[in-house]
Amino acid sequence: MSEKSANGILRTTIEKVRDLVDVSTIIGDPINLPDGLTIIPVSKVTYGFASGGSDFPSKNNVELFGGAGGAGITINPVAFLVVKDGDVTIKHIVSGDNAVERAVSLVPEMFDKVANLAKKKDNAAEEVVSE
Repeated sequence: MSEKSANGILRTTIEKVRDLVDVSTIIGDPINLPDGLTIIPVSKVTYGFASGGSDFPSKNNVELFGGAGGAGITINPVAFLVVKDGDVTIKHIVSGDNAVERAVSLVPEMFDKVANLAKKKDNAAEEVVSE
């Protein structure tokens, strides 16, 4: 690390993230197919980083510093640019994990839970009547 300080940790973390992500990560390299079709992948890149540190008091005249830094990156493909005969179209990738699909997939489970709850209520009512 070039500098033993919170500023140095942050600088190093940003440099490492910059090394990992460049413009070709977002707009990928063109894929040329034999029939004259060219496909260019497009991705969404999100990243976050954090760092921190502290100077510690010392009885000696020695500077004591402790710190750490970290980063996380997510790369998700979102679309393809399709080039054919000079025309460019975009084909979006639809994620299978959207809110509507999750809600629809929960309907059978919720129906079973409501049916079981109603059945328990009916059984409890029959027990009260038979007593």
